[in-house]
Amino acid sequence: MGPNTTSSSITFLLTGVPGLEASHTWISIAFCFLYVTALSGNSLILLVIVTQSSLHAPMYYFLSMLSTTDLGLSVSTLVTTMGIFWFNAREITFNACLSQMFFIKLFTVMESSVLLAMAFDRFVAISNPLRYATILTDSRIIQIGVAIVIRGTLTLTPMVALLTRLSFCHSLVLHHYCFHPDVMKLSCTDTTVNNAAGLTALISTVGVDSVLIPFSYVLIIKILSIASPEERKKAFGTCISHIGAVALFYIPLISLSFVHRFGKRAPAYVHTLIANTYLLIPPVMNPIIYSVKTKQIRRAVIKVLHPKDT
Repeated sequence: MGPNTTSSSITFLLTGVPGLEASHTWISIAFCFLYVTALSGNSLILLVIVTQSSLHAPMYYFLSMLSTTDLGLSVSTLVTTMGIFWFNAREITFNACLSQMFFIKLFTVMESSVLLAMAFDRFVAISNPLRYATILTDSRIIQIGVAIVIRGTLTLTPMVALLTRLSFCHSLVLHHYCFHPDVMKLSCTDTTVNNAAGLTALISTVGVDSVLIPFSYVLIIKILSIASPEERKKAFGTCISHIGAVALFYIPLISLSFVHRFGKRAPAYVHTLIANTYLLIPPVMNPIIYSVKTKQIRRAVIKVLHPKDT
């Protein structure tokens, strides 16, 4: 490779889980199980919401958006991950890497946006239950869904497009998927503009959402402070699944950001495992949490899986 290779002609090498190559067979089985669980669980949630008229309500429409983003997040990494483990397919072209990066980021931003919309849904349901259906109409929910996609696309396109101006002269080895900070580190071009674009995209999306979601719960708690204990228990019962989904999404994401910023001396497999936790645990666990904690979803899943029993 020349000292100054343009982005359009390069190929990156993906390492899988560096340092744990001897365990790749067992790791591949674990990953296969997680992907199957994520894909089947979220597909089942979408199926029951579409087919069961009792779930045609704002709360479940937002849940279907969450399942869609979880499916997207899983599919974004499925091919490269299983390609490495099953076929030793470690090479990825710059354009393919850019596409994977865009979709990982897009579905991350969309998931954060959907979690914020779900927090707003719970706030409206608790603060104004009589007007809930008139505030969150079907057309308004569609508008929110379209806004979520547009928001992600507009904020991330400049960040990804700016990478095409870079030249690369370092080792083109990526420890895991095509993440923005990792690709920038391999460039020998000044990346100040790229860093600024990435930070702006992060703060204006996930950063804003991570402030507004807790704020919505502060408002909910304030409303519930004057409610009866029974009303309080019922209201928090409808929020518990959402709180779990928020924790599952933000804790690994924040951990990954910290490792990228401050964990430069950590073993490479630590970066990889945290990245995989952030990408796979929410899609795997969200359908399970909602099926266990939400009675209506649980009944609908049983009805779809065992129609004769019902």
